[in-house]
Amino acid sequence: MHMLAGMAEDVFKALADPTRRRILDELVERDGQTLFEICTRLVTKHGLGLSRQAISQHLAVLEAADLVRTRRQGRYKFHDLNTAPLEHIVTRWLRPDPDEGRP
Repeated sequence: MHMLAGMAEDVFKALADPTRRRILDELVERDGQTLFEICTRLVTKHGLGLSRQAISQHLAVLEAADLVRTRRQGRYKFHDLNTAPLEHIVTRWLRPDPDEGRP
């Protein structure tokens, strides 16, 4: 269970930053984006003029928390949203009580 607690910490750390939440929002809207596409969307939709390096660092934190997974196709690296860590956190607290429904 200790490993799951560490994973949850990584997820909460990743979600604590508003820029990382915006990156996740953009991947929810359109999954499988390149770094260039993510940077462009952050500038045009949110007015965030961060460098590609800064966005890469945010993506690295999201990858460490397993919220984003990458895949390469030729010269391009695509970023995909992975909601499994969020689902684990949600079910941790929304698990039905085993005594519920018993007389």
